[in-house]
Amino acid sequence: MSDTDSSLDIPTQEPCAFCDYLSGARPFTILCRSDLVAVLVTREQRGIGHLLVLPVRHYPTLLESESAERHAMIDTLAWAASAIDAAFERPGIAVWQNNGTAAHQAIPHLHFHVAGTLPGGGTNFDDVPELTVEQTDRIAAKIMATAPENDSCNPS
Repeated sequence: MSDTDSSLDIPTQEPCAFCDYLSGARPFTILCRSDLVAVLVTREQRGIGHLLVLPVRHYPTLLESESAERHAMIDTLAWAASAIDAAFERPGIAVWQNNGTAAHQAIPHLHFHVAGTLPGGGTNFDDVPELTVEQTDRIAAKIMATAPENDSCNPS
């Protein structure tokens, strides 16, 4: 069931939702994108300004990443955290990433979550309402209005 040479149990999903978003086959708010990495505004806001940082190339886990992709992702993660901080002035920023179904990975395309903390702290791992693309477009506009310059990912 795994696309890797590891022992990880990888979730299955055909077609890949993230690949569909990146190709434009399904509507989604793409905050910025380069040849290596993209930042999406998730429709499941588990924190304030919840973003997804993912490689453009499809692969399921961190174990298949290449050096250039890892460097682009960490630079973009740092930018995303700064952009959330500038836009929402949260007292904390959460960054998380899951590899394999045992770690609660749901989509078999590597991705990192970056979100400002909720009032009272933390993020929400329970069911959350799914926002419309129009709502996530507004979150993107708020973030981009105050975001620092970004050399790793160009605004869409």
